[in-house]
Amino acid sequence: MLTWEELENACISCEKCPISKNRTNVVVGDGNKNAKLVFVGEAPGEEEDKQGKPFVGRAGKFLDLALTSLELSREKDFYICNILKCRPPNNRVPTEAEAQNCLPFLRAQIKLISPKIIVCLGATAMKYILGKDLKITQDRGKWFEKGGFWIMATYHPAALLRDPGKREDFYRDLKSVKQKLEKLI
Repeated sequence: MLTWEELENACISCEKCPISKNRTNVVVGDGNKNAKLVFVGEAPGEEEDKQGKPFVGRAGKFLDLALTSLELSREKDFYICNILKCRPPNNRVPTEAEAQNCLPFLRAQIKLISPKIIVCLGATAMKYILGKDLKITQDRGKWFEKGGFWIMATYHPAALLRDPGKREDFYRDLKSVKQKLEKLI
């Protein structure tokens, strides 16, 4: 098993995808590396690429606000990362090859953290963690037990900025995550 330092160095030196040539920063993750809760998104956006941290743009601020309202913080309660560690051009959806190149890094992160709960933020994270047969609009908010983890998918915070009508479901999902976390710890 890799150490955190080895994992971060492997991510930083990775050049498996052409997108690595245009990155400003590799975005490994942020938060409590011993948390029982992990959020996984799709890929870094423009602001994340600039700062080298996940979920720091508009969608990240929205997510932080929602989680703060539930008394959950990055520093103590959760770790947050993405399927991809580099920003795809124009924030497009990652290709299958890009995702497959980065998934070993995500698996190593999950092993190091050893969470009890994984929350997939959006359809891309859901696809690679729970499987291609599920649909975010149908299956968000449902709990799945897989590989020793409790896993739920919900909308990506960026989707809520585009479609505020999904916010109520999103908050309900986050409340369910908090309840599950309280039961498990």
